[in-house]
Amino acid sequence: MSTPYSMSGAVPVANTRGKDDTGPRIRRIETFCTPLVGFVRVTAEDGSTGWGQVSTYSSDLTCEILHRQVAPWALGRGMDALEDVIAEIPLREHKFPGTYLRRAMAGLDTAVWDWRGKAAGKPVAELLGGSAGPLRAYASSMRRDITPEDEATRLQCLRDDYGFDAFKVRVGAECGQDRDEWEGRTEAIIPAIRKAMGPDAALLVDGNSGFGPARAIEVGRMLEANGYEHFEEPCPYWELEQTAEVTRELSIDVAGGEQDWDLQQWKRIVAMRAVDIIQPDILYLGGMVRSMEVARMGHAAGLPCTPHAANLSLVTLFTMHLLRAVPNPGRYLEFSIEGDDYYPWQRELFRNDPFTITDGQAVVSDAPGWGVEICPEWLAKSTYKCSEDA
Repeated sequence: MSTPYSMSGAVPVANTRGKDDTGPRIRRIETFCTPLVGFVRVTAEDGSTGWGQVSTYSSDLTCEILHRQVAPWALGRGMDALEDVIAEIPLREHKFPGTYLRRAMAGLDTAVWDWRGKAAGKPVAELLGGSAGPLRAYASSMRRDITPEDEATRLQCLRDDYGFDAFKVRVGAECGQDRDEWEGRTEAIIPAIRKAMGPDAALLVDGNSGFGPARAIEVGRMLEANGYEHFEEPCPYWELEQTAEVTRELSIDVAGGEQDWDLQQWKRIVAMRAVDIIQPDILYLGGMVRSMEVARMGHAAGLPCTPHAANLSLVTLFTMHLLRAVPNPGRYLEFSIEGDDYYPWQRELFRNDPFTITDGQAVVSDAPGWGVEICPEWLAKSTYKCSEDA
């Protein structure tokens, strides 16, 4: 492979791949994608492999960025150099800050962690300092186009069928500027879900940046009165001061951070205590290395970490391993309850099912790496691209 060039111009930059890296070197980075999901395979010089994933949604664009702006800095490096490579890429690509670069970095990062786990014969959670084992999950609704009555009915069925004892529903409208999905829905769904699920259920809501501070505080008071314990992203996520104001005013835990990919922004979130619970998304943020760093920031400040994991692609499995390893895990794992009518692209991604829920718990297995196999039939239908070291 030729010397990498800075994407900001035609000036060659120093090739740091090399002599001091340990472990087998990365020989090949392959992507298999659709517009909605993209898997990544790394192959070492000895032929051993690991699987990861870029973030969902516009994954075809993200995979192109991986080949152009991530792979050149990773090919030829040792597998043990992942932490250095992940730190270097934003510097090498400093003209391109933003979520797409981090979503692409996550594909490399998570594939190397799988490789490391397989090489060591251990689950990733153990490599991160944790262990295999169970995790309490909460049933996470993604829908606003549902009446309070229908939402309550399906949550009751999930409780009865799978043993969930924690549930999250949506309030307001996404980035709604104080508008509701329809008039009165928020005021109706908050007491309806409490009544349906009973006094012992743990109840959460997600505002998806829907409210200004005054309305968020008003909704928060309703939540407090109905015994809810988690109010997620009440204000526009980029307005940290607004969220911090809500956090100060309410006794209910305010959560947030899923959209935030910048480690400097995370330092501000933690320093100003904008939230009570931090919620990094492993694939938005850039992978396990960076997510563990954010979790450690939160731990130092006494903030629990309940990552965002809104679909049943590999992001939920990655989150399961992280929660079994961080020193400050939140009370539960986010577990999407949406099926074929909402996420039809989730079907037939994996040969084995890593997402079985029993008595309200998911389980990290003791299988090496992520402990999952991508379905060959899905891969055969995907768009394929390869970057390879010379």
